[in-house]
Amino acid sequence: MVTEAETRPRLGTASALGALALGCSIALMALSGWLIARAAQQPPVLYLMMAVTGVRTFGLGRSAFRYAERLVSHNAVLRALGALRTSVYVRLERLAPAALAFRSGDLLSRLVADVDAMQDHYLRYRLPLRSGLAVGVLTTLALGWALPSAGLLLALGLLLAGVAVPALAVAVSRGAERRQAPTRGRLTTEVVDLLSGTAELTVAGALPERLARIRATDAELRRLAARSAATAGLGSGLVTLLTGLTVTGCAALGITAVGDHSVHGVMLAVLALTPLAAFEAVAGLPMAAQIRERSLRAAQRVAEVTEAPEPVREPARPQPLPADPFPVQLRDLSAVWPGREEAALAGVGLEFTPGRRIAVVGASGSGKTTLAMLMLRFLEPRAGRITLGGVDATALDGDRVRQVIGLCAQDAHVFDSSLRENLRLARPDCAEQELWAALAAARLDDWARGLPEGLDTMVGEHGARISGGQRQRLALARALLADFPLLILDEPAEHLDLATADALTADLLAATRGRATLLITHRLAGLEAVDEIVVLDAGRIVQRGHWSELALVDGPLRRMRERERAADALTV
Repeated sequence: MVTEAETRPRLGTASALGALALGCSIALMALSGWLIARAAQQPPVLYLMMAVTGVRTFGLGRSAFRYAERLVSHNAVLRALGALRTSVYVRLERLAPAALAFRSGDLLSRLVADVDAMQDHYLRYRLPLRSGLAVGVLTTLALGWALPSAGLLLALGLLLAGVAVPALAVAVSRGAERRQAPTRGRLTTEVVDLLSGTAELTVAGALPERLARIRATDAELRRLAARSAATAGLGSGLVTLLTGLTVTGCAALGITAVGDHSVHGVMLAVLALTPLAAFEAVAGLPMAAQIRERSLRAAQRVAEVTEAPEPVREPARPQPLPADPFPVQLRDLSAVWPGREEAALAGVGLEFTPGRRIAVVGASGSGKTTLAMLMLRFLEPRAGRITLGGVDATALDGDRVRQVIGLCAQDAHVFDSSLRENLRLARPDCAEQELWAALAAARLDDWARGLPEGLDTMVGEHGARISGGQRQRLALARALLADFPLLILDEPAEHLDLATADALTADLLAATRGRATLLITHRLAGLEAVDEIVVLDAGRIVQRGHWSELALVDGPLRRMRERERAADALTV
């Protein structure tokens, strides 16, 4: 990854090259004016050879230095932005499993538009400012050496154009510049939400309202951009006006000086043309000042991602994963989600040995998914411990923990690719027969063999071309292929009809026989096959035991069973 220490020398080199390019441009203008004026006096040609050579040198140098400056600056900035994007992705990898605080559209805007805006901060603000400052001072000193009054006038003009006009531009457009990035993020969020939920919005009759909201946000963004453009035009106009006034003033001073023989007449062209070229050093600074405001807000939005607190603290020196991760023990676990005060889990203890299967049941919000997040090291426990083979999970690298404990979630992502590639995410080097064995364990092999393209069948975005039950079975096959010693099945039958859900649960329990498994579910069908049932309520264990014990006594499980039967009867 490129560091700030590595980027700074490249940007310094780019600034120096930019200053040289500007210096060549100003020197070319001044020397050309002197050469034309001197040539008009028709001196011997040899008197002009050094000036002719200088004109050629400065002309070639301007192009060469500008090209080199572009090459070095863009290389440095693109490397820095690549490193920044990598750091953002690394941070997202740590933040995303525990639920991001950013909506998908706004996050997309931060990753693309806001990071690109930071590119302009370097290329269109910092580099022109450094180059313009150095060249402006040197040009003013050089012109002041030829005619002090002209040097003072040029210094005044450059100060007004390079300081006063940018300050005015910032004062006029600061609000608009700083609101552009958040407004763009809001527009992106609204568009993504609209595209992903068009069908539901159409059915609910809410599509016209959402479209009107998008149009209003787009109109606001256009107004901000128009104000920014108008300010940029104002700044450009003021710089042009100051350029004209300064050139006219320097020419007038030069005429006076030539008249009283303070300077040679040939120098009049230099005194008039040098200020004209010198304003190139400050011409872009009003826009640069606007870009600075815009990029600072964009940088703040990116920093909100990169500096967001991680839900899990990784150890500085992780311990090695034990050769035998069992038993996996959860002792008196408690947890609180970031930004909340109430405990999502309190005093929970479980133990997994090879082949032991535990079902955790409870109403929505009882802490079932929180338990899975803790076991996967996506959330830090407030109290208690999780140990693998006697080693505290907090002393292990999170990725190593997830080599032992795997997840098949209710919303497991299915990529817009083939069945084969979706399965090979678990083990890229697996053989063909292993793919079919995993599909057979998930009861999906007969369906896959009946497809015209077999494993090369495309499943569509989010698995849109297959049914919900097939998506869940495909996710299970992928999890089985990964061969995790301990597998968590988090609400695998959610969003399915009752018959499909119960059939899938039965197949899941059959497929995981002999494998340590944590089944998180709100359905009770098929739980006779697990070794232990744990009932959660408000984050606490209120009942635990085998189905044969709990179903016979009055308690939370029995009442859940009665409510489920009543609900199933109404559904039928």
